[in-house]
Amino acid sequence: MKKNEKNNTVEFRFYEELNDFLPTEKKKKTFSYSFDGHPAIKDAIEAIGVPHTEVELIVVNGQSVGFDYQLKDNDRVSVYPVFESIDVSPIIKLREKPLRKPAFVLDVHLGKLARNLRLLGFDTLYRNDYEDNEIIRISVEQHRVVLTRDRGILKNSTVTHGYCLRSDDPVEQSREVLNRFDLHKLVKPFTRCARCNGILNDVGKDAVRNQLPPKVERHYHYFRQCQSCGQVYWHGTHFDKMNKKLERILEK
Repeated sequence: MKKNEKNNTVEFRFYEELNDFLPTEKKKKTFSYSFDGHPAIKDAIEAIGVPHTEVELIVVNGQSVGFDYQLKDNDRVSVYPVFESIDVSPIIKLREKPLRKPAFVLDVHLGKLARNLRLLGFDTLYRNDYEDNEIIRISVEQHRVVLTRDRGILKNSTVTHGYCLRSDDPVEQSREVLNRFDLHKLVKPFTRCARCNGILNDVGKDAVRNQLPPKVERHYHYFRQCQSCGQVYWHGTHFDKMNKKLERILEK
């Protein structure tokens, strides 16, 4: 007698930080998953609650598979998180390639994180009126990593690179991004405009004199200016505050 497809069952096991997305009873253990028909393994993973952008390697019955693998009854599935700093391409590629030149696009709730990443020197797009579909379009067209706390964005099938932030604290979020994408060696503080993401260049006092408060003009001699919005920066008390914030982010 042929088995009813509605009774198909596989065993799943998720590893490391992928457990952040699972309910307590499924964390760090093997559990059963029942399904109808022959769904793609990507759909099953997201139905369980894990965005596909968080997954780097899927092993079924000892063999690596792609997102399009169709589940079969009695499969044993192991799912591993993204290894941005480790080349696992000889095993299998679930996306074309890691983004070795990091660039980000952030959702509307992450304005403080956007500012921190820009201060650290990373190419970071942010607006407080982005729609989800605009964030997805920018990510795909400009090859940017989506940073969000909204799992729904990361479950969109067109998104290839993204990360779901665990913390709601901007300093901790900044540390998450640095660690998750292995970015510590790429930090270049105060090379981007915190306001608009433009590139900062050195500029002489004469070129920006009309933008300087009288006290600044008298006491400061080193200036940088954003080549996009024209914002002028100097090493005043505000610079010291920003520098201390970056030290907090970068401290181990």
